[in-house]
Amino acid sequence: MKILVPVKRVVDFNVKVRVKPDGSGVELTNVKMSINPFDEIAIEEALRQKEAGKVTEVIAVSLGPTQCQETIRTALAMGADRGIHVQTDEELQPLAVAKLLKAVAAKEQPQLIILGKQAIDDDANQTGQMLAALLGWPQGTFASKLVLDGGKAEVTREIDGGLETVKLNLPAVVTTDLRLNEPRYASLPNIMKARKKPIESTTPADLGVDAKPRLITVKVEEPAKRKAGVKVKSVAELVEKLRNEAKVIP
Repeated sequence: MKILVPVKRVVDFNVKVRVKPDGSGVELTNVKMSINPFDEIAIEEALRQKEAGKVTEVIAVSLGPTQCQETIRTALAMGADRGIHVQTDEELQPLAVAKLLKAVAAKEQPQLIILGKQAIDDDANQTGQMLAALLGWPQGTFASKLVLDGGKAEVTREIDGGLETVKLNLPAVVTTDLRLNEPRYASLPNIMKARKKPIESTTPADLGVDAKPRLITVKVEEPAKRKAGVKVKSVAELVEKLRNEAKVIP
């Protein structure tokens, strides 16, 4: 069985994001970038399935500029077998990403695609669902547990108020939630080995996909700063402020 794992290059989760002075987007110059945490969980799950003998090959694929090869190398250092880089300097939106991944899947013929439920930069939570729709494959989203058994995948997924278990026929698309696993750290020997693992490079044009953005970002701005709180001397004063200033009680 072959698993395809898309990995996205995003601003590191420890970095405080800053908006550009002109409001056109987020400042990326001289900012630490890393693999999307949800995609890191997806890589870890694919590797665990391989270690359990259920999977023969794990392929990491990343879409974007040349620097995305660093993200692929991280996945290879964790244990992925090889990488695919779809190189483009275009701004990639969820639908374009889904179309590109569909083209890669048509070429590689994986039995399972595991990806993060969302990326921490745009929080779109759309790519996995769009990809499943384009491929016509069953999907299990927000997975907190994954069991592979022959030609089926059993996915325990988080829903409002509890858990739901669904059984999918392979091939399928699964998106990962935080509780699925805890990703491993790449050891120094594996980091060295990752340098020798192959990364295939291609482009949207090679895959026959138009990746031009369909949406235009009009403006990006920081959230409004919170106003300072006010201390009250009595319950009566609190009730008065809630009634007359906040107007949240009659």
